[in-house]
Amino acid sequence: MARQTKAPGSLLIDFRNSTVPKVYFEVFERLMTTFGTFFLKPEPVYCPPRLYPGRHCSTRRNLKTKHWLAFIALGIIWSSSFLWIKLGVQEAGPTSLVAFRMLFGVLSAAAVAFIQKDKWPRDRKTWLIFAILGPTSLAIPIFLISWGEQTIDSAVASILNATVPLFTLIIAHFYLHDDRMNPQKVIGLLIGFTGIIILLSKDLFSDAHNSAIGQAAVVLAALFYAGSAVWARKVTRHLDGAVRAAGPLLTATIFMWVAAPFIETPFKIPVLPITWIAILWLGVLGSGLAIVLNYYLLHEIGPTRTSMVTYIFPPGGVILGVIFLNEQLSWQLFAGAVLIIASLVVVNWKQKTS
Repeated sequence: MARQTKAPGSLLIDFRNSTVPKVYFEVFERLMTTFGTFFLKPEPVYCPPRLYPGRHCSTRRNLKTKHWLAFIALGIIWSSSFLWIKLGVQEAGPTSLVAFRMLFGVLSAAAVAFIQKDKWPRDRKTWLIFAILGPTSLAIPIFLISWGEQTIDSAVASILNATVPLFTLIIAHFYLHDDRMNPQKVIGLLIGFTGIIILLSKDLFSDAHNSAIGQAAVVLAALFYAGSAVWARKVTRHLDGAVRAAGPLLTATIFMWVAAPFIETPFKIPVLPITWIAILWLGVLGSGLAIVLNYYLLHEIGPTRTSMVTYIFPPGGVILGVIFLNEQLSWQLFAGAVLIIASLVVVNWKQKTS
């Protein structure tokens, strides 16, 4: 049998030693290649001159099967997190929920780093980066989402969190020299923010002002996620895999446990089993494993394409919220979700070149 060659842009797998029927891999590869080519543009790479002298970087690598498996797993874990947050805040306050979540998250990520024998940094500069990333990429946005879900449905939170790629585009325009705005991106942003306004309109023009503030908190969390993702990729390139996640989780844990007594009085320790199940899910999977996967993708395929994981949030969050929490569908919810997803498609549409 002739050796298969890997064509440019393909996601070819070597089937010679595989026990799985070849047709299954071929179907999966074709779907992933088509989806990636249709929606996800190759992303410019930032190459620090000090680390890559004289190197010209043009585009990121094509997505491989391992990237897609990590991408899908991350989307499933995070899209279900909105359901568990809603269940958790029924008893625990948002501060205690996030504090315990960060604690179990850092223990999980540290365990992965230990198994992989990753080296922890010893220089002050890297720990200063962790000290910034922990609160800005984890503690603060997760607290904002948890606080917001006290007054809004988990489905609404999942849709609003899908705006992360839109904020990423805006921040990258000013922060990265090779990822500028263009008319296509501007149109996509306008469509997306129209979707946000429609989602907010239901509560802005009624007496449910607390709900509108809760939605605004989730949008602010998306802004934190976007800014920290762009910055994290530039400043954590030199670190080993799981340490990139465990370091910020450690500083986020310290931040939350120091701030907790001042934010939430009295500090509530949950007693209901369902609350602890929610905390363990959010900590071990939603923070520990998910942040490891997030940083892996961040450095493998770039921040903009990694943020596309939020494609999975609206359908996953809405379905889980309606089924398990009896949340109500409304035309604002449907229209807002459609516009936000459409904006992501427009922004990432790859035009064919002749």
